Amino acid sequence: MKPLELPLIVGHRGASAYAPENTLASFREAKKRGAPWVEFDVKLTSDNRLVLMHDASLKRTTGIEAMVAETSYEAIRKLDAGLWFGPSFRDQRVPDFEETIALLRELGLGANIEIKPCPGREEETAQAVVEVLDRIWPSDLPTPLLSSFKDTCLAAAQQKGPHYPRFSIFERIEGPWRERAQAVGAVGINTNGHKVKPEQMAAVKSAGYLLGVYTINEGPKAAALRALGADCIITDAPDVVLSALPG
Repeated sequence: MKPLELPLIVGHRGASAYAPENTLASFREAKKRGAPWVEFDVKLTSDNRLVLMHDASLKRTTGIEAMVAETSYEAIRKLDAGLWFGPSFRDQRVPDFEETIALLRELGLGANIEIKPCPGREEETAQAVVEVLDRIWPSDLPTPLLSSFKDTCLAAAQQKGPHYPRFSIFERIEGPWRERAQAVGAVGINTNGHKVKPEQMAAVKSAGYLLGVYTINEGPKAAALRALGADCIITDAPDVVLSALPG
């Protein structure tokens, strides 16, 4: 496995300022707008298949009153994920993990894969992600990054796939964040760029971690965070942020 090459810009759920989040349409849009990597969320269906979805419920993006964990793969794969967005796009249904990887290879995009388990499915979701990556991740793409808010997910990923780098996600840099990141072998931290303070960013960097910030859609804010030491800006609008950053 190649060393992690974290990019400066990562498209949040694709380019979700322009296309429905966590869809193939959004990943195509991210590529079009200059993102070298995309971030997306993965969950297990009722029959243990991985699909891309942020929420535990299907309601917000598809309009269906059902929980991902209680719905089959075949049922979810038929759903249009752009209900909330407005305009219709090619490829805006709910994609599965494997077809997403195939598109990433076609587009040449790297990936920050957020393990976003349904409640109680932390370990099995992480294990399923690693199993798919071991089986089909293209060798010509950058090494994928695994991230999660859930320590249990990252610990399971570390055990099953220690060769995949991991980032801990914290809404705020507070409490025992160092101990939590160290316990799961994280190489970096993703945190809310609108809530993080300069001294907290400095603490993360001085502790030897890479630092990602989310979700930054304003050019001046991205430039300021970059100047303070952010290694990676996660954004809904890759083109806006790219135009604001030097080099």
